[in-house]
Amino acid sequence: MKLSTLPTAVAVATLVLAAVAATPTRAQMKEQTVTVGGAPMYPSKNIIQNAMNSKDHTTLVAAVKAANLVETLQGPGPFTVFAPTNAAFARLPAGTVDSLLKPQMKEKLTAVLTYHVVPGRLSVKDLWEASNKGGGKAKFKTVEGEELTVGFKGQALTIRDAKGNASRVTIQNVFQSNGVIHVIDSVLMPS
Repeated sequence: MKLSTLPTAVAVATLVLAAVAATPTRAQMKEQTVTVGGAPMYPSKNIIQNAMNSKDHTTLVAAVKAANLVETLQGPGPFTVFAPTNAAFARLPAGTVDSLLKPQMKEKLTAVLTYHVVPGRLSVKDLWEASNKGGGKAKFKTVEGEELTVGFKGQALTIRDAKGNASRVTIQNVFQSNGVIHVIDSVLMPS
C-alpha cells in the first residue's frame, strides 16, 4: 500500500468499524424496545449506553460526564432514573446549565443529577401501587438523600421535587439492563 493511500484506508476502516458498532445485533433486534430521542433503547444495554443514543438527552449525558457519574450509572444498579430532556434543561433560568457544568460546580451538579435517581427498578406499576397505598402520593428517597413525591392524575404520572415543582413523565418504563428510565419534562431540584 502506498503511503499516500494510508490515510484514506484508515478513514474507511474507521467508518466501517463505526457502522458495525452502531448496527444492532440479532439479539437486540428481537428485544422489545422503546424509542427515545429517535433511537431504540435496548433492555440489554445499561442506562448510559442507551442514554448516549438519545438525541433528546445530550445535555443530561454531558452533565453525567461532567459529574463523573458514567461509571456509576453503568454499574449493576438497579436504578430508577427520571431523565430530563434537553428541552427540560433549556427551561431552567438562563446560564444555569453552563454554570452547573463548570468544574467548580461539580458537587452541586452531582447533587442535582443524583436527585433524579432512586435505588431499585421501579416501573410505573410500582410507582402507581405505592401512590395508591399512600392515598394518592408516595415519597421515594433519592441517591442524593432527599425525597421525591410521586402522584397520579388519571393516567398521568407526576414527580414533585423538594421545592414543590412538578415534572410530568412523558415516556415511561424504558427498561435497561441495570434499571429503568422514565423520561420527564422538567429538571427536578433538591432543596
